[in-house]
Amino acid sequence: MNKSQAPSFVFLFLMFAIFTHAETGVDLPGEATSATQEVHPAYAVVVDDPALPRVLLIGDSISIGYTAPAREALQGKVNLHRISGNGGDTQRGLANLSKWLAVENGSWALIHFNWGLWDLCYRNPEAQTQGNRDKVHGTLTSTPAVYAANLETLVRQLQETGAKLLFATTTPVPEGEIGRIIGDDIIYNRTAREVMQRHNIPVNDLHAIMAGRMAEFARAPGDVHFTSEGSELLGKVVAEAIEDALASSP
Repeated sequence: MNKSQAPSFVFLFLMFAIFTHAETGVDLPGEATSATQEVHPAYAVVVDDPALPRVLLIGDSISIGYTAPAREALQGKVNLHRISGNGGDTQRGLANLSKWLAVENGSWALIHFNWGLWDLCYRNPEAQTQGNRDKVHGTLTSTPAVYAANLETLVRQLQETGAKLLFATTTPVPEGEIGRIIGDDIIYNRTAREVMQRHNIPVNDLHAIMAGRMAEFARAPGDVHFTSEGSELLGKVVAEAIEDALASSP
């Protein structure tokens, strides 16, 4: 390859990597770039209607999948934004929440948020799997106790915004997932519910929507991510929960 070809090669490689991340929802760190926003509809530019409430989605790649369907279902009712990139685990949330809350320099009527799937994941830096997932030889990202403590801190920071808060449970861990243990999703959701109950935060139970349906809606065997049909279903549920929560606001 000569020097004149190098920039175009790098650009094509970057676009391929971004497309792979955006479309498969793989566990890659980092923020969305302008190129990502062009590729994935979740990152479409939102032009606010000042007459409508502003809502922010915080979550991992599962939420990236349901952002566009939820936005479509809420068209003309809500200005639906999302954080840039993947919300990851609660530790990433603690490091980035203040920046995420400042999206578009706006105040929020409601914040729909979730952490969990990354917290309950085992990772091994020497594993050759996507995301270094390895539930046999890996290390757990956050114990339930650490997860609960982190959620407590995150909730207090979210409450400072004055927005109505709505927590979404973690979707199921399917058979064959290489970095996550079946049943941990239930444990971490129980832990999260206890935190939300202490703070009187309602829960949008996405786990219940997909429980027993992973074979139908999972992108592939052992994959925590969903087909477009699965994301459409979650998007509609999220949109309905947001509408109900806003309607119940004083």
